[in-house]
Amino acid sequence: MDLGIDRQALVPVVQQIVSAVTEWIRKGGMTPGTRLPSIRQLALDNLLSQSNVVEAFDRLVAQGVLASKQGSGFVVAQPPTSHENHWYEGAEQGWAAFTDGPLGELKLGCGWLPDTWRESDDISYAVREVSRTDTQGLFSYSPPLGLLALREQLFKRLTRIKIATSLDRILTTNGASHAQDLLIRTLLKAGDTVVVETPGYGNLYRQLAFHGVMLLQVPRTHGGPDIPALEALLRNHRPKCLFINSLYHNPTGTSLCQGVAERLLELAHSEDFLIIEEDIFGDLQHANCTRLAALPHDDRVIYVSSFSKTLSSALRVGYLSASTAVIAQLASLKTLTGIGTSRFAEAVVATLLANGTYRKWVQRLRKRLNTQMADTLQVLEDEEWQVFAVPSGGMFLWARPGATDHSRLQACARRLSVLLSPGALFNPGGEHSDWLRINVAYAADQRALALFRAMGPARSTSTILKTTGM
Repeated sequence: MDLGIDRQALVPVVQQIVSAVTEWIRKGGMTPGTRLPSIRQLALDNLLSQSNVVEAFDRLVAQGVLASKQGSGFVVAQPPTSHENHWYEGAEQGWAAFTDGPLGELKLGCGWLPDTWRESDDISYAVREVSRTDTQGLFSYSPPLGLLALREQLFKRLTRIKIATSLDRILTTNGASHAQDLLIRTLLKAGDTVVVETPGYGNLYRQLAFHGVMLLQVPRTHGGPDIPALEALLRNHRPKCLFINSLYHNPTGTSLCQGVAERLLELAHSEDFLIIEEDIFGDLQHANCTRLAALPHDDRVIYVSSFSKTLSSALRVGYLSASTAVIAQLASLKTLTGIGTSRFAEAVVATLLANGTYRKWVQRLRKRLNTQMADTLQVLEDEEWQVFAVPSGGMFLWARPGATDHSRLQACARRLSVLLSPGALFNPGGEHSDWLRINVAYAADQRALALFRAMGPARSTSTILKTTGM
């Protein structure tokens, strides 16, 4: 088996082996149980060290691509027996590429800020302050609704953005994903129907599918969900909920407009469904914006947000605002399934909010992202990429090369050691899409710029690599 290892590439040899074996299985249509060459033979044929092959095979076993049989070496693994959510496994592998991928790769399609953008000194100060002044935060459980000091800060924040709430209508969570999970378990049951945006957030799709919830897809437009398409769905179905990402939508970067928001609320009342509004990127706003929760809604809207994207993914602090009846149910489930959230993490975030550190940090972050957004849009325009919409802020662009050649794009990305956002993450059915999520915080890297130019008009990968010195 010729693995085609390129020792001049930036991609580590072990990852090249993983990719090559996976591609060999896919292209060859290898059936489960097909035996692979021995580690020794594969290393010998490709002039590799056996340790590299061993590590690559270990990764493939962990991913479910290969299986190890005692006395028989490695064989192609048997796929999962259930095919109801066959896209789930592919999406999980796509997610793993960003969280567990080889060190040094540029995560151009990931959903968070680069570590180099983080300001650790302020967090370190808050950690020390909480450790010194709040020993309960080190040893005690958080109350069912969450730490009071944090909820008081959240109340002030929500009031500033015109969301009417109260302390007993706010619940803290371990990030936005935990909030969504609590809502799904509380409000829905297997067989229920909900509406989701497409493209949209892949982890939400997987959460809903895991609980047996049926997904109806409504296209995302420049101003929010496609209202005519939604109205057509509502004529034939009675969904329990609509899940929406209002501001700086993931992955398109678009934001909800006033007209669409008002019509959504009219439909929620007339067709009797709830709207789950996720707003984890809302702190990046720098212009007037529309939130459903800030409009009169008679408790039809449940607002979800988090500090994971802007402050720290490790702290895992999120929250939601809903009616007192829903909050009571969520608090009971939160206590039952996890006892409570991290009192310490919540105290750290409360400290950063109270002393103004978080506000100043977000202002700096917003300015930096806006600059990088403008620069990235200019590069893509110069290289004739197609951009779905020009966002008013945030960190995401939804774009594709003008002359789409998926195999060439993937080959160029591998050569440059760039991780792209897999299309299955943004579509409930996992269908292939030529569109890519681009995180502008990573787009100034020379590898990203080389990729954009390589996929521009009349450019070749080899030419770009030479001109960039890669």
